[in-house]
Amino acid sequence: MRTTIITGSGWIILVLGLSACGSSEKTDSAPVQIIARTPVMVQTVGRGGISNSLTLFGSTLYLRRNAVTAPVAAFITKVYVSLGARVKTGQPLYELETKERRALGTLTIAGDSAIIGRVTVRASSGGLITTFDKQQTGDYVLEGTQLCTIAEDNALAVQVNVPYEYQALARPGRSCRVRLPDGRTLTAMFTTPLTTVNALAQTQSVLARITQPVPLPENLTVQVDVTSQANAHAQLLPKTAILTDEMLREFWVMRLVNDSTAVKVPVQLGERTPSTVEVRSPIFGTGDRIIIEGNYGLPDTARVQVNPRKP
Repeated sequence: MRTTIITGSGWIILVLGLSACGSSEKTDSAPVQIIARTPVMVQTVGRGGISNSLTLFGSTLYLRRNAVTAPVAAFITKVYVSLGARVKTGQPLYELETKERRALGTLTIAGDSAIIGRVTVRASSGGLITTFDKQQTGDYVLEGTQLCTIAEDNALAVQVNVPYEYQALARPGRSCRVRLPDGRTLTAMFTTPLTTVNALAQTQSVLARITQPVPLPENLTVQVDVTSQANAHAQLLPKTAILTDEMLREFWVMRLVNDSTAVKVPVQLGERTPSTVEVRSPIFGTGDRIIIEGNYGLPDTARVQVNPRKP
């Protein structure tokens, strides 16, 4: 570039001369291909036991009741029990006197030391007097008239309302804990699922028999704790590692085959807790790395970038 300045008659003329480069230098380079990688966090498969607990609700009821009836037409002369009383097998409940006995008064049949026409009604089983139909002495009852009802202690059960998706935890033969409102805890065992499901709550009633005789009122609301224990060497993964389809029919995880590639591996699940899931199959190696964050939406084979675990 050249610059010339000319002065005269008060004028200043500035002339700029520009010289262009004789040749332009061109650089050609090949485009760089950038492979996108999804940042993920990984974890190895753990080993240990897992338990799944569920709290349900139910109400107490007695499965067997024995109706105590009058064996003969007679007058009630004595009543030995009251409503809510607990009785034992063979315990006297009522004493009856037939019309014939009342007509004889204090007379007895010669040669017979027994008092004719006087009958003692005894409890056929131990339990709780739940209905008390006849309690007044002097009442006349016909043969077969119901006097009272005994609910058997060993027939106490809890009708548990189980959500249908948790029926496996309430299979017959499985044990559970019954928590009473007063803080006591009883052991029970599931026996029989009933054939109907609540249309609104979608719960099925399952009977649980209490193993030890305990005096409890009927229709008492209780809590039932159900626990399922898996094997002590179960494969455990965080719940975030498990992916599934919209219908919750298929489950899979993303496993790293090297430091930059992850593949889809279908899995069969077992017990579950709010944070941990048991993987029953396949059996992973101790060094297999499973993606626990960043796995959502990854294709069958995905390019990933492993980030270090957060402290």
